[in-house]
Amino acid sequence: MAKKREEREDRKKKTGNSICDLDDGFVAPGFSFRNLSFASVKNILIHSRYVQILLSLTIIGAILRFVNLGFNSLWLDEASTYQFAIKSIPAIWQATTGGEFNPPLFYWIEHFMLMFGNNEVVLRFVPALAGILTIPLIYLIGKEFVDRNVGIIAAAICTISPFLLFYSQEARAYSLGLFFIAFAMVFFLKAMKTNELSSWLLFGVLSALALWAHFYTIVVTGSLLLYALIVKIPDLRKDIREIKYLVAAGVVFVVVSLPLLFVALQLFTSRTTGGPSFGLQGADVIITTFQQLSGFSAMVMFLFLLLFVVGVMQAFHLDRNKGIFLVALMVLPFAISWFLSYKIPMVPRYLIILVPVYFIGIALAYKPVYGLISNRGVVYGFIALLVLLSVTTPFFSSYYTSYSKEDWRGFAGQVRQAAQPGDAIVFVPGYISQPFDYYYSNATEETFEYGASSAEQLAAVAGSNVNNTVFYVVTGDISSADPSGDSIAWLQEHAKGAQVTSGIYLFTNS
Repeated sequence: MAKKREEREDRKKKTGNSICDLDDGFVAPGFSFRNLSFASVKNILIHSRYVQILLSLTIIGAILRFVNLGFNSLWLDEASTYQFAIKSIPAIWQATTGGEFNPPLFYWIEHFMLMFGNNEVVLRFVPALAGILTIPLIYLIGKEFVDRNVGIIAAAICTISPFLLFYSQEARAYSLGLFFIAFAMVFFLKAMKTNELSSWLLFGVLSALALWAHFYTIVVTGSLLLYALIVKIPDLRKDIREIKYLVAAGVVFVVVSLPLLFVALQLFTSRTTGGPSFGLQGADVIITTFQQLSGFSAMVMFLFLLLFVVGVMQAFHLDRNKGIFLVALMVLPFAISWFLSYKIPMVPRYLIILVPVYFIGIALAYKPVYGLISNRGVVYGFIALLVLLSVTTPFFSSYYTSYSKEDWRGFAGQVRQAAQPGDAIVFVPGYISQPFDYYYSNATEETFEYGASSAEQLAAVAGSNVNNTVFYVVTGDISSADPSGDSIAWLQEHAKGAQVTSGIYLFTNS
């Protein structure tokens, strides 16, 4: 014991207390299949505090993401996922080329997931799994960017983040897109350090997979490539051949995503012609995104932003390029989103891809505090503080006990009890019928279904069903489908309100 204590003191003297090592000097052997054995794994699990914490965080993250996975019923976008997933593999691709504004990879995966059953848990399993696997990836990003302490603090924020928990339990591609872009960022940071061809190529492949998962990931991929090009300018002036591996990564990205790039360009052109029909614009995009990334809490947002600013300053102190990285990877995507918000619908969930940079910046704020105290308890304190801030947000007080999405399952049951054979159910606008139809069968109940998005269409349906009850189903989507307000005015005049179920309004004919 005395000898170990002396060794610790010697290490402290050599490092000048400048390095915070939770492992107390333990060095894990390099990973390879040759040295992988039960004994080596056991050795790491026993002696590495980082591995112990990361494993604990991943288990906690899994529990939080899988518990009550089927609690909420499918809402509109998730029902849309189901409608695409039941198509054949070629038909899903045809839907993308025909105008679907989401790439096909997630739909293809969900298509095969339906082999295990057709319910909310099956449809949300892949996003939940991607959310869990993102936790160790965030750790690796922090480790590659600065050190293991930044990685473990950022992983703790990722584990308990209300924003990530919410989208890990939604049958959409946001969680999968974040997983791939985080994975790509790990190899990008490795490539910037070592300039190894293998790391650059893996960055290119994973960035392309991220694009196949969600179109908006290209904003981060482009920002990373631009950053790498700027940082390498001094080397390029000496030898232009220094750019060859970066170019190789770009070529791989283009080759793997080539079919999708043409489709993305066509979709972008068509979508920007009409302007946004919903979403946020300008500064609201930035403010709301920060608030949601910070746990849907304004108070936590201000604290997180303060820590992020401190982290950016610390990054510049450590290495000018690290500071530029954090600033560029936040400013460029937000600037692009600000511009695009006036062209296409823009919502914070598209910017889930900023999570690695935001959380790494926040985690970096531990360093100046450690510089003052020089006690590894600072790392544990930061983890405890950031977890506490997330847990005490209003999100956790109700998320696992009350519905956070429109309850189409319960609503379908209410309509099933109220409607009689021959009655009509009108959806305003028509496309909101998708989640309802997941839980309700018109053929079984012998009812008729219509869609309407204007007063004229509503009047036509009412005129053809004068001898039966007509149920009008309305959600907030009507404001974007019929911004004139004619549909709402018609309903107020010709229908009477019956009930409201978690954002779903039901009217009947007078």
